[in-house]
Amino acid sequence: MPFLPNNVGDRRSMLAAIGVPSIASLFADVPAEHRFPELKLPKAASEIEILDELKQMAGKNKSLGGLANFLGAGAYNHFVPSAIPFLTGRSEFSTAYTPYQPEVSQGTLQAIFEYQSLMAALLGMDVVNASHYDGATAMAEAAIMSINVSNGKRKKIVVSPSVHPHYRQTLRTYLPTGQICGDEDLQKGSLADLKAQLDGDTACLIVQNPNFMGELLDVNGLADAVHKAGALLVVVANPVISLGLLCPPGEYGADIVVAEGQPLGVGLNFGGPYLGIFATREKYMRKMPGRLIGKTTDTQGRTGYVLTLSTREQHIRREKATSNICSNESLVALTAAMYLAYMGRQGLREVAVLCYHKAHYAAAEISRLKNFKVLSTGPFFNEFVVSCPKPVDEINQALLKKGILGGYDLEKDYPHATNQMLLCVTELNSRSQIDDLVAGLQSI
Repeated sequence: MPFLPNNVGDRRSMLAAIGVPSIASLFADVPAEHRFPELKLPKAASEIEILDELKQMAGKNKSLGGLANFLGAGAYNHFVPSAIPFLTGRSEFSTAYTPYQPEVSQGTLQAIFEYQSLMAALLGMDVVNASHYDGATAMAEAAIMSINVSNGKRKKIVVSPSVHPHYRQTLRTYLPTGQICGDEDLQKGSLADLKAQLDGDTACLIVQNPNFMGELLDVNGLADAVHKAGALLVVVANPVISLGLLCPPGEYGADIVVAEGQPLGVGLNFGGPYLGIFATREKYMRKMPGRLIGKTTDTQGRTGYVLTLSTREQHIRREKATSNICSNESLVALTAAMYLAYMGRQGLREVAVLCYHKAHYAAAEISRLKNFKVLSTGPFFNEFVVSCPKPVDEINQALLKKGILGGYDLEKDYPHATNQMLLCVTELNSRSQIDDLVAGLQSI
C-alpha cells in the first residue's frame, strides 16, 4: 500500500508501544459476527479500467451546455463571468482557511469583511455574518435566533406556505413541529391569514419575497403588524438576484434577512456547495449565529481585520453558543463578493431587469396557447406558474427530447397543484430559446 504513510515496521512499533499484539485485537470489543463482515467487493481492477468505468458512469449525466434551461425553484442558471472561477481557483483562496489565530490570515479576513459589507448594502441591513451552509439552514437558524432574542419566552414560529418547501422541511428538522404553524393548509396562507396567527407567544413570522411561486408580496405594513405583536419579521430574499431591481428587505422593516447566495457567481454546481446569507439588525448582533469580521487599526495606526464576534461552539463554551455551526462557506462567500464587485450596482440591475422582462415575455407567449394557462396573475419577478393539459413530468420528458429542460412540478410539494409547472427565465435564456419552449409546449 504505497499511499499509506505507515509501513509494516511503523505499525509494529505502534502496536508494541500500546501493548497490543495485532491490529485485529483493537476490534475485540466489536461482536465477532460483525467484526470483519464480508465486503463482497468486485475483482480488483487496474487504474485504467477504473477510469474507463468512471467515464462510462459520468457519460450518463446530462450537461446543461446543450440544453435550454427553464428550471429554477431555488437553484438558478445565471452567467458566471470568467474572472470569477479564475480568481477563486487561485491557491491563495482555494486552500485558505481561517486558523484558530485568525488575525494571522489578514487576506482571508479582509475578503470576508468585503463580503459582509457588499451583502449588507444589497440587503439593506446592518450586519451580515460569514456565513451559512445554504439558504435553508440560514432560515432555520433565523427561527432559532428569533426564539433566543426573546430569551426563550416566545417559541411559536409562523411560516408562510409559499416559502420554499425544502426550507420548511429543514426548519422542521431544526425545531419541533409543534412550534411551527401557518403552513398547515397549503392552499391558504395569505398575509392576512398569517397576521391573524400572530400572538404573544410568536417569536417570528417567516415569509419569502418573491415567494416560491415567483410572486411579489405586498409588504406594506407587514413589519408594523409583526412588531406590534412583539415578534420579528424574517424575510427569505430568494432569488437574491431580484434585489438588483426590488426594494431590499431592510427598507420594509425586516429584522432578519436570509437568502441563497448561489445565483451570485457560484453556478449550479450539481446542487452545492451553496451559500447561506444571513443578515440582521445591529441590536440583535450578539444573538446572531456564525461569526463576524471587523475592521480596526493596530498600535501603529495600520488597518487590520479581526474576528470581532464568534458565537459558534467551536470558539466559545458550548452552552453559550448561539449555533452549532462549526465551519463556514468562506470560499463561496468570496465568490459572491467577487461577483458583486465585478458586476457593480448597474450590472446587477441589468441582470435583474433582463430576468424580469424575459420572464414576462415568456409568460405572455405561453398565455396565448390554447391548453396552457398562466396562473400567476399578480406581479412576479422571473418565475411564474403555468397550468398544463398533461402531467408535468410527461411534458418535461417531451421537452427534454427537444433539448429543453422544463419547469418544476409543483404537485411534488403542493398536492392541490395538479399539472402545474413553475417556470424560470434568467438572462441566459435567449428569445429564440423562449420561442422554442413555447413551440415545444404547443406541439405537446
